[in-house]
Amino acid sequence: MYKWYAIKRILKGVAMYALLMFTFSALFNTVSETTLKGQIEEQVRQESQRLRNLKSEQIRAFQIDRRDQLYKLYKLDRPWTERVVSRAVNALTFKFGRSTIIKTQKGEREVIKIIMEAMPRSILLFTTTIVFEIFLGIWLGLKKAQKPGGSLDKSTSFITMVVYGLPSWWLGMMLIMIFVYGIKLFPSGGLHSVPTPGGILKVLDLIWHMILPMLTLLLIGFWSLGFVVRNIVLGVLQEDYIMSARARGIPENKVLFGHTMRTAAPPLITMALLTLLASISGSIIFEGIFSWPGLGNLYWIAIQQNDIPVLLADLAITTGIYQAGLIFLDLTYGFLDPRIKIGGKA
Repeated sequence: MYKWYAIKRILKGVAMYALLMFTFSALFNTVSETTLKGQIEEQVRQESQRLRNLKSEQIRAFQIDRRDQLYKLYKLDRPWTERVVSRAVNALTFKFGRSTIIKTQKGEREVIKIIMEAMPRSILLFTTTIVFEIFLGIWLGLKKAQKPGGSLDKSTSFITMVVYGLPSWWLGMMLIMIFVYGIKLFPSGGLHSVPTPGGILKVLDLIWHMILPMLTLLLIGFWSLGFVVRNIVLGVLQEDYIMSARARGIPENKVLFGHTMRTAAPPLITMALLTLLASISGSIIFEGIFSWPGLGNLYWIAIQQNDIPVLLADLAITTGIYQAGLIFLDLTYGFLDPRIKIGGKA
């Protein structure tokens, strides 16, 4: 039954996510605790400086007692496995605590607020780009599949091979040199101009800053997507029912969009959904080039500043979203194809 298949798939997804969180927690445990101990020592030192009227022996006793209290508070006196499990449980329940260095634009240090400030920016840039990329890729793939081996198919296939090997960061830098320092048409990066305009001008300013990074991603992405769509659609066009529909005099556009696209939809939806899920986490190098303050740039800043709470939260949320997307995809396929629910058996 589909109900048991869905329950089993959801439980497997949750178990996999929990395993990943325990792995991340174990990997970052040493660095995180080293940073935390340094913060404790700084706090103890600052508190002991206020006790100027006490003798040196009393100050040392206070420091030892206060250090022990803070170690117990943060469970640094517990066994290693218990500390790892505690940190993983906090990540699973989205209790990320406070960052060590990074702050929001309002000066807040709650990790979840820092993540929620950066995530919409990555979604805005990459998801918007991928929507355009999907439409352009599908359009190009359908045109290529209509006349395989034609001039459009050959020329765009050659362009795909050339463009596919280009790193997005290299193409981004080339476009910056041309359109920023050469033609001086777009800003070099960032989310808004300084000072930031208000009202509708703020929205237009945001779009102006998005055009160049979006153009970079589109130039690389939609060619390869069109090539994949072309191969998928070309296989469907050889089916007998497509030949029959053409023989009955059904218009080519109706055959292409009505019959062919319906059959080719599942793999295309899978590819589009996985691309969208991967885009949520942003891109470290790409966001760094365009100074785009998204999750990828935040991840790089967290690594540079050794801010483990922010780093772990970034990984936890992006991994959770991706895992949820995979579960949703499997549940959709299980609903549409009964063979999946029974392990592919007839």
